[in-house]
Amino acid sequence: MAVLPLIRRLLGKHADGHDDSPIQTFFENKARQQGYTLSAGQAQAIAAMARAIQRLLAGQPTRSLYLHGPVGRGKSWLLDGFFQALPIAEKQRVHFHDFFAQLHRGMFAHQKAEDALAVTLDELLDGCRVLCFDEFHVHDIGDAMLITRLFKALFQRGVLVLVTSNYAPEGLLPNPLYHERFKPVIDLIATRMEVLEVSSPKDFRSLPQAHSVQRFTTGQYVWPGTPTQRAALGLPVTDGPAQHLTVGNRQLICRQHHARTIAFTFSDLCEQLTAVMDYLLLCEDFDHWIIDGLPHLAECPIAVQQRFINLVDVLYDKDKHLILIGEQPLAQAMSGQAIDLARTASRLNQLQHASPQPVPDPVS
Repeated sequence: MAVLPLIRRLLGKHADGHDDSPIQTFFENKARQQGYTLSAGQAQAIAAMARAIQRLLAGQPTRSLYLHGPVGRGKSWLLDGFFQALPIAEKQRVHFHDFFAQLHRGMFAHQKAEDALAVTLDELLDGCRVLCFDEFHVHDIGDAMLITRLFKALFQRGVLVLVTSNYAPEGLLPNPLYHERFKPVIDLIATRMEVLEVSSPKDFRSLPQAHSVQRFTTGQYVWPGTPTQRAALGLPVTDGPAQHLTVGNRQLICRQHHARTIAFTFSDLCEQLTAVMDYLLLCEDFDHWIIDGLPHLAECPIAVQQRFINLVDVLYDKDKHLILIGEQPLAQAMSGQAIDLARTASRLNQLQHASPQPVPDPVS
């Protein structure tokens, strides 16, 4: 694997590998086992991870890392491997949605404290020295202001942060109404983090050897949801009557739920005022999800598209089994204006696809 000597050169190591870091050795073995040829961008990121950990273990100050690039280029694969290979116990891997839900919940609980953020971070981090922060993106100005405070607090605490994102720092919070207000955290990232682009001409999620280790792959995308298709999957012929379901302190609508399985319509989850916290709480109780009636997203309001993006993010990160029923082929359904739809489409493409069977030619 020709790119591996590049990692050693980037680290300033000899090719004999006697002083390889645990990060470098881990990724060499992992890539070899999974049949991957690492891209140059991945090799640079691995070398940066190894340098950061060498400095951290030596008690020296080190810069955090910000990895960005298109969907499917191995950013989460790098983050997961980095986390697994870290030879310390004081580490956490968190997802954007999950972490921010906990952060908001903790700050509300400690709202009377002089510094609610500090108290909440004391609880959430609990001595953490390395925080791996996956799928970082910002579309809400309220979250943007909190992220500024969060990053400052993490750096003041000396926490080594590894961030993955589909966006370069200057591409975060692209809404022109708010982008300038987010500029301080962009500058902070540039000052306190090593920013690396992870790119490759190929989407690693599409490779055959990736299928067995990725989330979501046992689920199905079904269109157009004919009675025959539904019967083959053990699904009801129709979406069923609305049932009220208590989720936290809220009442949501579902179509059926039994044991660890729950069924919704697309409208139940995305055309109503649901939130990421609702999806996270539902994931605590249900492992098998059925979502019926995915429409052509381009015809939906941006807010509806964003809820669907958030929902798929949560189900993907929580490794839930999903049967998604649409009215048309997935590529057609996934056209829309929301800027994160490419990530959602990449994830849903990992589902097994069940399309209508062609009608046989008549026998003459």
